[in-house]
Amino acid sequence: MQRTTITLDDDLAADLDAYMQATGAMSRSEAIRDLVRRGLSTRSGRPAEAHCFGIASCTVDQAVRNLAARVPQGRLERHDQTVAALSVPLDHTTSIDIAVMRGHVADVSAYAEALFLERGVMHGALNLIPVVEDKVPHSHAEGTGTAHTHLRVRSGF
Repeated sequence: MQRTTITLDDDLAADLDAYMQATGAMSRSEAIRDLVRRGLSTRSGRPAEAHCFGIASCTVDQAVRNLAARVPQGRLERHDQTVAALSVPLDHTTSIDIAVMRGHVADVSAYAEALFLERGVMHGALNLIPVVEDKVPHSHAEGTGTAHTHLRVRSGF
């Protein structure tokens, strides 16, 4: 077993203690191991090359040096993957940011992980929606049949 030292702010430590009470964990180490296992288990089983839409959401502390510029710059650098973005102010320095991304699971996940690791970003979550491109010639309303691509949502990867 390896020993790892982490630093938690007071609010997060209190949340961890409440989690311990609710679950019956005997120590902070046991609780953290459980939470890490759960978090890592949600990451497996997704083929890196599968097509998806990803919804990345988090809170952003706009007062952290250059973070208010780095978050949108990260989306601009991935303009071919960015579908939409929304920033909702919560108070004088914090916003909820939501980005809808499109691409391969590996690329969308890498964007979200890099975002969540930024100092000043908290409560990061990524939801992936598997899609497949479906080319079928058909017509809409009174138009003539033309081959074009539709995305079809799949039930799983």
